[in-house]
This record gives sequence, C-alpha cells and structure tokens, in this order.
Amino acid sequence: MSETVFTKVDYDLGTLVKYIALGEIGLPDIQRPFVWKNPKVRDLFDSMYKGYPVGYLLFWQSALAGASRTIGTDNKQKLARLVIVDGQQRLTSLYAVIRNIAVLRENFESEHIQIAFNPLEEKFEVADAAIRRDKSFISDISVLWSADAKITRIIRDYLENLRTGREISEGEELAIEDRILKLQGLLSFPFTALELASDINEEAVSVVFVRINGTGTPLNQADFILTLMSVFWDEGRAALEGFCRESRKPSKGKASPFNHFIEPFPDQLLRVGVGVAFKRARLKYVYSILRGKDLETEKFSTERREQQFELLKDAQQRVLNLQYWHDFMNCIRQAGFRSDKMISSQNNLLFSYMLYLIGRTEYKVSEFDLRRVIARWFFMSAVTGRFTSSPESAMEFDLARLRDVDTGDGFVKTLSQICDITLTNDFWAVSLPNDLATSSPRSPSLFAYHAALVLLDARALFSKIKVADLLDPSIQANRTPVERHHLFTKGYLGKQGIKATRDTNQIANYALVEWGDNTDISDQAPVNYLPNMKARFSQAELERMYRLHALPPNWEHLDYREFLEKRRELMAKVIAEGYATLMTGKIKEDLATAEFDLSKVVMIGESEAVEFKSTLRTNLHTGSKDPRIELGVLKTLAGFLNTNGGTLVVGVSDDGSPVGIQADEFDNEDKMNLHLVNIVKSHMGIPAMTTLHVHFDDHDDCRVMVVKCQKAPTPVFVKDGDTERFYIRTGPSTTELSASQTQEYIKQRFKG
Repeated sequence: MSETVFTKVDYDLGTLVKYIALGEIGLPDIQRPFVWKNPKVRDLFDSMYKGYPVGYLLFWQSALAGASRTIGTDNKQKLARLVIVDGQQRLTSLYAVIRNIAVLRENFESEHIQIAFNPLEEKFEVADAAIRRDKSFISDISVLWSADAKITRIIRDYLENLRTGREISEGEELAIEDRILKLQGLLSFPFTALELASDINEEAVSVVFVRINGTGTPLNQADFILTLMSVFWDEGRAALEGFCRESRKPSKGKASPFNHFIEPFPDQLLRVGVGVAFKRARLKYVYSILRGKDLETEKFSTERREQQFELLKDAQQRVLNLQYWHDFMNCIRQAGFRSDKMISSQNNLLFSYMLYLIGRTEYKVSEFDLRRVIARWFFMSAVTGRFTSSPESAMEFDLARLRDVDTGDGFVKTLSQICDITLTNDFWAVSLPNDLATSSPRSPSLFAYHAALVLLDARALFSKIKVADLLDPSIQANRTPVERHHLFTKGYLGKQGIKATRDTNQIANYALVEWGDNTDISDQAPVNYLPNMKARFSQAELERMYRLHALPPNWEHLDYREFLEKRRELMAKVIAEGYATLMTGKIKEDLATAEFDLSKVVMIGESEAVEFKSTLRTNLHTGSKDPRIELGVLKTLAGFLNTNGGTLVVGVSDDGSPVGIQADEFDNEDKMNLHLVNIVKSHMGIPAMTTLHVHFDDHDDCRVMVVKCQKAPTPVFVKDGDTERFYIRTGPSTTELSASQTQEYIKQRFKG
C-alpha cells in the first residue's frame, strides 16, 4: 500500500468551533470573502439537523505549529496548527451563526447571517421581516449557542410567545422542546477531516484540493499567502481588507483610497506588496519564503519567517500609503486615461503601481520625472496588451531588468528603453492597425486611441467640447455625455447587407460623439447626416477634427471595407502621435490644419504646389459641359498626388481673376463635391480620393472650391478611355510621363 500524505481525524462541530476561536484552526476572513448565499447556509443547517453528511474538511498542518508568537497584536490565544484548504465556506457559515459573528461579503461589507427555525414544522428559513414577525419561528438560532444562553428559558419564552396567537397541545409542547434541544445539540455533529502533512508543498496541496473538489474554485498562490497573513500577521490582513473596503465608497472631508480607476481586492494589493518587498512577480516561491523556509536546506525557521514578514510589512505600508496611491493615479491621468472604463488590464495598472513605488521609495526619482516615465510605461503596456496573457512571466522579466540598476537615472533609462524596444516602427505601421481590426468593445488599442484623443486635446466628433471633459467619470446622468457612434450606422449598413455584429461593430467604425448628436444621427447614411454636422465648423476646425478622429477625406463615399482599412491606419497614427506627447511634452503642430489664407495663395499665383482652374466641368467658351475640362482637373490632381502634394483652386482663372463655382451650374456645393468624388473614383480609383481634402471658400465675393492634395503613398494613374496615364508636377505645370519614364519615376519616388 502506498504511503499517504494525509491523516484522517474525526471532530465534532463544538470542537471545531472551539479550535477556531482559540486560533488553533486558522479561519482567515479574507483568504476568500464569504461567497455563500444565505439560503445555502440555511440548507447546511437543515442537512445537519436531518443527519445528512455534509462533506469532508481538508486541513494542512502548519510547519511552525510550535512557534511562540504571531506578528501583530491579534487576540488569538494560539498559533494556528491547521490551515483550512477546503471547507472554509462551511466552517465560516457554522462559526458565524453559532458565535453570532458577522461575515465579510465580496463587497467587503460585514453582515450577520440570521437563520430562523420553526420547531413545529422543523423548517429552517433565512430570516426576513415577515419571518421575524411570525411567532412560530425562532428568528435567529444563534441565541441557542450564546455564552449566556439558558435553553429552558429560550423554550419557555418561545412557547409563551406562540400561545399569544394560538393554542398549543401537550404533544406539540413536548415536540417543540425536543426539536429545540435537537437543534442545540448540533454541536456534537460529527465531521471528518483529512489533515495534509506539513512537509508537502503548496502546489501539491492545490492539486489535492482540485482533485477532491472538482467544483471548487482552484486555489492560487495568493490564497495561500493571504492565509499565512491571517495566521501570522492578522493586522496586515485587516489593513488590506480595510483599504479595499474604503476604495469602494467616496468619502467626504477625509483621505480615502477611493478613485475612478480600480476597486482593488486584497490579493491584488498583496501582489504589489510582494513585488516591492522581494522584487518578484511569481508568487511560486514567495509563499515558502514567508513560511520561513530555506529554499536550499528545505528547513523552516521562525526567525527567518519573521524577517521575511518584516520586509512584507514595510512594503505594504508603502502600498497602502494614500499619498503614494493617489500620486500614482496622476500618472494614469497623465497617460490620457480617465476611468476604469478605459482600463483593459488591471494587471497593467497594478504592475505600474509597483514600479512607481520602487522608483519613488527606493530609487528616489523626482515626482516629475517618475510620473512622466510611468505614464509612458502604462500607455505602452496598455496599447500592447503586455500583461494580458502570462502576466507573471512578463512582470518577472521586467523586474529582472532592474536588478542591476542602482540609480534613479538608471531606473528611468531602463523603463524608457523597454518602451522604445517595444514600440517599434513595425508596431505602429503593422501590428497596431491589425490589432484595431476587431469588434471587441474593450480592446486595448481602442482605449489607447481614446487616451490619445485626450493627450492631443481633441474635441469630440462634431462637438466643441473636449474628449477629456466628456470622459470625466464624476459626471453621472441617464446617458453618458459621450457615446460611441457608428460612423456607418447599423441601419444604413443593414440596407447594404452588412448585418453581423462583428462587422457593424468594428472599432474602426466607432467615434466619440455627444449623446445628443448620436440620437439625431440615428440610422442615417453618412452622406445624409455629415453635411449638417460639418456646417458647424470652420475649415481649419474640420481638418483638425478629421485628422484626430482618423477620418479619411471623403470617407462617407468610401466602400465600408475600404473605409475600415483606411481608418485603422489613421487611428494607429493618432495613437502614435498621442504617445509622442508623453515623450516630448508637446502636441505636434500640424501645419496642414493652419488657417488657409486663400487671398494670399491667389496673390502669389500658380506654382509647383498651386494651380487655378476656372471650372470643374464647364467649357467657358461654349458654355457646355466638357469632359476635357474634367480631365484637366484630374491631371492636375494626379500631378500633385504623385509629386509632393499641392492645392487646386476651382473658380479662379489662370491670372487669379475670380470666376466662381456658379459657372458649373451645380444645385449646391454638396452636389459639386459629390461630382468631384465620382469622377475621381471613376478615373483615379478610390485610394486617390482618400488623399484629397475639399472645402469651399470666398474670394472677391465669389465662392470657390479648394482641393488640398496630400502626397500619395502609392502611384496614381488617370484613366483616359482605355489608357492609363501618369502625371507629375514640373514647376507650375503638369507633365505626362512616358511608360519608361513612369517606371523609373515610380522606382525612385515610391521605393520601399
């Protein structure tokens, strides 16, 4: 027969309760908050009352059972000989009811569990207002086991109270007495415990737990360490619990850990403390260290345990320091994030806090420099999802890089180098656009984009209010101030046959707008709602808005798939620009968004970057529409796109004299713009259209069309009948290149 790692020990409930009260059995309050619902506690007592089995208990013998004292000043009379591995919820239920002690709920609020008993029907219920008024119930069975309980008086009082509402026969009276005595006698209910030997490690304990309790929540290293804290440093456990509880409710007039980014749990703050104390992210060995185990000799030492707990105690004081806590939150704000709704990984936030504490308290980095580098770090790890999978391994790797760092400057330099190595040109140009190809509403890249809008001082789309102000978490209303708006609305896409949520909810189809605008737009097509929205702003405002909200020019006319692809690339550029502000401290000046001075352009005259056209489609000599006029416009646009960009002004003659767009006889400016879009798409292709910015302006009492052309990233050809022609700018004119010239030019201009 193989040797077992456990011994079987029989207890009764009274003995278990006594050992818990003495501290011989460690029942940690926050190893896991009490998660059983009260009806489950009721059913436990009902099963025991009926004599049903209620399962094994699993204990782990403490290696330091003979130690002289615990760390802290709790009132336990003995050091825990046994640590509960399985059965904590059952024992907590029983101990809490029998001793009338409040339990700690998942929200870190205390609650007394009140179980009622009806002796006439031998029925248990969770006490509520109706049960408490019902004279047939003992409203709280805890009275049966109170220190001053006199069972005869309890029975007499119950009978007297019951008689005020009904007659009681002699047989009923005897039955009631027997049943109350039977309930009180549950202290003798038998339990069987399996006690694991002290010399097996925590991994083996966890395996045993999972194998005998397949439906239980798997134990992790934090569970074990929090158990140790309950046994050896109860004050530290209570401090974690109190901090977490206070972080969940706003306070008035006093300092508190409440914030808008995270409501931490004890195990999360424990991880930060362990990282600060031992510079380790993996908790695998920390539990053994805190038990006082020498990893070389495999022996336990009370002195070593106390030394390690002192290190953890010092680190935890820093972790729970409210000034450090809130100063760190300013790092997250500086990174452009405004609330927990923008945080996709709490691991990222907690590890950033760990680095902040190390930099501030050990390397003595100035607050200004520390906040700047931690903001960069948080943004970098957020946009890359650095701690989304295998967070312990990633954290351990990053902490290892600090082991040879001995100065504050070295600390800052190390974190900066990691950021630079991670955020390569390939990441911005390839990886990030691919990451943006998702419909996940909590995508790290989407939140990074919103943070970038904050950093770049952007206003919400179609709004004069800044994104940062609209994302303020303190604003609470029926509808949030800013909402995610489908640029191509779901109703419109549905009519195009695009109905799947994964397609309509692509994050590249979302933009932040005020809720009122979102309501007004409803299910309209972009070409229908956009003109009214654009009319609110000047051209310079529109250009900046389009750039920051990553909208390709003439996006409303694009095929939906083409739009998504273009916008992802532009969103990645905006995120990169936002991140750049964390390095430079300045928002990049965009010359393209400067106010366009048309009169100055006309006065200077035509050049390599400027050309005038009297009309878009009308031959002024014949007064008729002429395709050759349109072709001349397209040649100029292609020349600008294939060279270095430029501006075409339609409605001004070659000598600068005003002609006005009325000569083209369009019904309105929108129709003229749409006509240009259509001929560009037809003769130059959709990609060319995304590099053109069109607006209308005034010149000498005439309206003119201004077409700004960006330098195209790929060659642009003009389709003339069955022939494709290639044009470039040569001075103030447009030149067509031959086939061989085109090939050589493309090789030089568009290389790479």
